[in-house]
Amino acid sequence: MKAIRRFTVRPVLPAPLAPLQELARNLRWSWQPGTRDLFAAVDPERWAASDGDPVRLLGSVPPARFAELAADEDFLARLRETADELHGYLHDDRWYQTQDPGHELPSAIAYFSPEFGITAALPQYSGGLGILAGDHLKAASDLGVPLIGVGLLYRHGYFRQSLSRDGWQQETYPVIDPNELPLSLLREPDATPAHIALALPGGRRLLARVWVAQVGRVPLLLLDSDVEGNGAHEREVTDRLYGGGSEHRLLQEMLLGIGGVRAVRTYCRLTAHPAPEVFHTNEGHAGFLGVERIAELGGAGLDFDAALEAVRAGTVFTTHTPVPAGIDRFDRELVARHFGAGAELPALDVERILGLGMETYPGGDPNVFNMAVMGLRLAQRANGVSTLHGAVSREMFSGLWPGFDPEEVPITSVTNGVHAPTWVAPEVYRLGARQIGGRRTEDALSIGGSERWDAVGSIPDQDIWQLRRELRGQLVDEVRGRLAASWRQRGAGAAELGWIDGVLDPDVLTIGFARRVPSYKRLTLMLRDPDRLMRLLLDEERPVQIVVAGKAHPADDGGKRLVQELVRFTDDPRVRHRIVFLPDYGMAMARKLYPGCDIWLNNPLRPLEACGTSGMKAALNGCLNLSVLDGWWDEWFEPDFGWAIPTADGTATDEHRRDDLEAAALYDLLERRVAPRFYEQGPQGLPDRWIEMVRQTLTHLGPKVLAGRMVREYVEKLYAPAARADRALDADAARELAEWKARVRGAWPGVAVDHVEATAATAELGATLSLHVRVALGELVPDDVEVQAVAGRVDAEDRIGEASTVPLKPVGGPDEQGRWSYEGPLSLDRTGPYGYTVRILPAHRLLASAAEAGLVTVPSEAVGEGAGVLLR
Repeated sequence: MKAIRRFTVRPVLPAPLAPLQELARNLRWSWQPGTRDLFAAVDPERWAASDGDPVRLLGSVPPARFAELAADEDFLARLRETADELHGYLHDDRWYQTQDPGHELPSAIAYFSPEFGITAALPQYSGGLGILAGDHLKAASDLGVPLIGVGLLYRHGYFRQSLSRDGWQQETYPVIDPNELPLSLLREPDATPAHIALALPGGRRLLARVWVAQVGRVPLLLLDSDVEGNGAHEREVTDRLYGGGSEHRLLQEMLLGIGGVRAVRTYCRLTAHPAPEVFHTNEGHAGFLGVERIAELGGAGLDFDAALEAVRAGTVFTTHTPVPAGIDRFDRELVARHFGAGAELPALDVERILGLGMETYPGGDPNVFNMAVMGLRLAQRANGVSTLHGAVSREMFSGLWPGFDPEEVPITSVTNGVHAPTWVAPEVYRLGARQIGGRRTEDALSIGGSERWDAVGSIPDQDIWQLRRELRGQLVDEVRGRLAASWRQRGAGAAELGWIDGVLDPDVLTIGFARRVPSYKRLTLMLRDPDRLMRLLLDEERPVQIVVAGKAHPADDGGKRLVQELVRFTDDPRVRHRIVFLPDYGMAMARKLYPGCDIWLNNPLRPLEACGTSGMKAALNGCLNLSVLDGWWDEWFEPDFGWAIPTADGTATDEHRRDDLEAAALYDLLERRVAPRFYEQGPQGLPDRWIEMVRQTLTHLGPKVLAGRMVREYVEKLYAPAARADRALDADAARELAEWKARVRGAWPGVAVDHVEATAATAELGATLSLHVRVALGELVPDDVEVQAVAGRVDAEDRIGEASTVPLKPVGGPDEQGRWSYEGPLSLDRTGPYGYTVRILPAHRLLASAAEAGLVTVPSEAVGEGAGVLLR
């Protein structure tokens, strides 16, 4: 008989065991080995059955076992020690609290993301974006950064993946009960749940309550619309991650952005947490948070333009996609219907809201509302997630800053990192602790510092190789168990599965490939020449084995066909012991996969991989990277610790030809360099050169790929400047800046470069040009602008590369025609073809960059005639 309602009955712990509840409710256990060991000691069998989830564990332990533990002095001593350690972690000063007060760090930062991958026990992620967000929160906690995370609680999470008998991806959506998760409801002083409300067209409301996940020191607020008081349609807004049609996604993003700000305000009111000075939008999904903050400031007396400037000052926007297709875009009328009178934010002009996201630039669609465009217009500071991705983003969004070269577009980069305590295998941690001590190892993983990682250099070869073989063996066992479960799901009987006991070999070179399955990641590039791949797998002297995993989006039939193509190859009895596909890739699988592989393969279409953090996680476990030079690998690759797959950029216009060339390059690397290096033995019978590459990976990449390094960069490059700008832009300053921008925009058509001339004794290295410029400023004055010389080497088309800028100083004016004179020296510091131009930019003390106002004036070619030096 089936129950008509399900709920969770929580255990009542004996008083001596009460700290177990606090330990279970703080997700620090997901990256703190000592806490997990303590829970394993409660009941080893039930711990394994709970998949390492303390909340599930405590709900399954019988009272008799709790009574036994309450009388066990050794266990109680461990419990007190672990609880005290957590208390110290939560309350002692950490890196952030020790920074120089002169840095003016923000009192709090609100970090918004549509997904968070904290632990498999809280399945609220689909892939890299969510895992990155989870690692950001954990690293912030370790460093003491006062972050508040904001997301949605999806009742079905992301889908679970299985395979049909013929290898087609199938999806299921298990129901998630928040009461069975490590969450607590945010409650008002009278103990009733706190609610957030959004107005919908037609007089309807969207209500949400707020669940709090405690991620170490960081609270993560998750909004849940499955509440009484909502209609059926509204209850389903937070049903699935990245599910539903356009309106469904729009409502999710309104709830995340607008509702998220309201949830943060409520949380701070109820807990006395400092109010955020900085709001960080992790991808465009949460972009409406800026509109809500404009409305807040409107209620405090600022008009739209002044409020916009105040909001921009304290907002950071991170873009994660290198392709326009990866951005959420909505029909203009759909967005318009959900704002204004009778809907949300009625005090704001709908057209002003729409103006924040419309693609009103060359190449854009003026009837489309673009969430990334809104994110950029609402943030004074923006970044990509690797150096290469920053350059790609500046090019992709350059239409928002007309007249500026892409390299001047104000989008910087902070290369992603990964949270080492989450992703480093316990065996790797123990080896480090044995070498340099437990505390130094913990500091190396969370804080970084090359001096801590240098100690890896003295670990004996034998120890490193024994560790690699142990981890490979664990992966073999994991793969066999998961593969058997997958085949049973596909309908195979026990009599058909005897071959699985021979799948993979702990002494064979093991390659891992696991990620989402959009077409640009090229899951099936390895199948380009099936016969050649088969020879690699079955080589008698230097065999290779491959473990593959990945999910295609439920609506992406093309991605599902790629999965099926690969699965059908792995089903071939000739090679199925050497290559496997594991369904339902997630955090639990990844934590076994990264350490157990010798090579991590990544072969996207360059430059479409924004960062690609899976290779970072593998590297932290001594796995070598074999990758296209894209994302982070383009930035940090060195031949001492990995291989770069040559690409056919610009030489193969045909997509299939490019795949053929790059697949052939991959096969060549595996056959001629990778496999020989792995199987080559030195005088002691060990692969000395391979082990040295593992050592180089750990010592050189280890400190770089840490999420701690990433979060420190965010603090120093983005959060602290944003906090200073937020403080500087009080109401009066915001009005001043908005009025100044309006005045400058109105007067800019009257700004022009009228005359340029240069004098120099000779055009040779080290000489100096004296520039004399006359400019028309119309209704503006010199305090409103900066006149610059822009100079550098020029190409065959007279484009200036690696430009340097020199400000010119006003020396007179206005003359009878209203023109102002500017002068300045220009040093000739480079040889070869050289050129310069002159430009005029708006200038104000509160601008974050010269390009912020999006205005620039350059001379016409005629202005430079007779100047004697090439003009741009």
